[in-house]
Amino acid sequence: MSRRGSVSHARDLYVTGIPAADRLLRSDGTALLIGMLLDQQVPMEWAFTGPYTLSQRFGHLDARRLAAVDPEQFVARCREKPAIHRYPVAMARRIHDLCRIIGEHYDNDGANVWRDVADAKELYGRLRALPGFGDEKAKIFIALLAKRFGVEPQGWKTVAKPFGDHRMRTVADIDSAEALQKVRRFKQLEKARDRDKQSRPLKQR
Repeated sequence: MSRRGSVSHARDLYVTGIPAADRLLRSDGTALLIGMLLDQQVPMEWAFTGPYTLSQRFGHLDARRLAAVDPEQFVARCREKPAIHRYPVAMARRIHDLCRIIGEHYDNDGANVWRDVADAKELYGRLRALPGFGDEKAKIFIALLAKRFGVEPQGWKTVAKPFGDHRMRTVADIDSAEALQKVRRFKQLEKARDRDKQSRPLKQR
């Protein structure tokens, strides 16, 4: 397997503080996509522990098998304490839909979303077609693949801008407990300055 598509050759990725959960993120493309999907309006540790929590509750993280679960039963499992997310119902439905897409269109392997994709624009388009992956999330995920996994399709820095730079902005920049705290401080400072993680002024309500 080439390094471009594999998630088993990840550089250090420290997000959850739970070694088994971080190992799952490093080794399983479906887990990485689910973690990124959940990284919204909750602490990063909570979001990226989600795939590990799912694997414990269902005994696996096989996308086709998860998609085959009755949607309401899937939601119920995601709502069990500790809930998978601050908004467990909406996010559970997105995860369920994501697993269906991975099973139907990516041969049941989340890493196939980026495996052997040579152009970052194509990768961006694939990510935007996934549930919950808006413009910013798709860019952050491209930066995450490049910085932590060595997946560097042509033009990735331009497509992922500004997340391809060296500032400690997002999960893409976390390779240690210290880095996690730096990213957290960056977000806190930008929020105090009424700016988003792209350092843009927040829209006034």
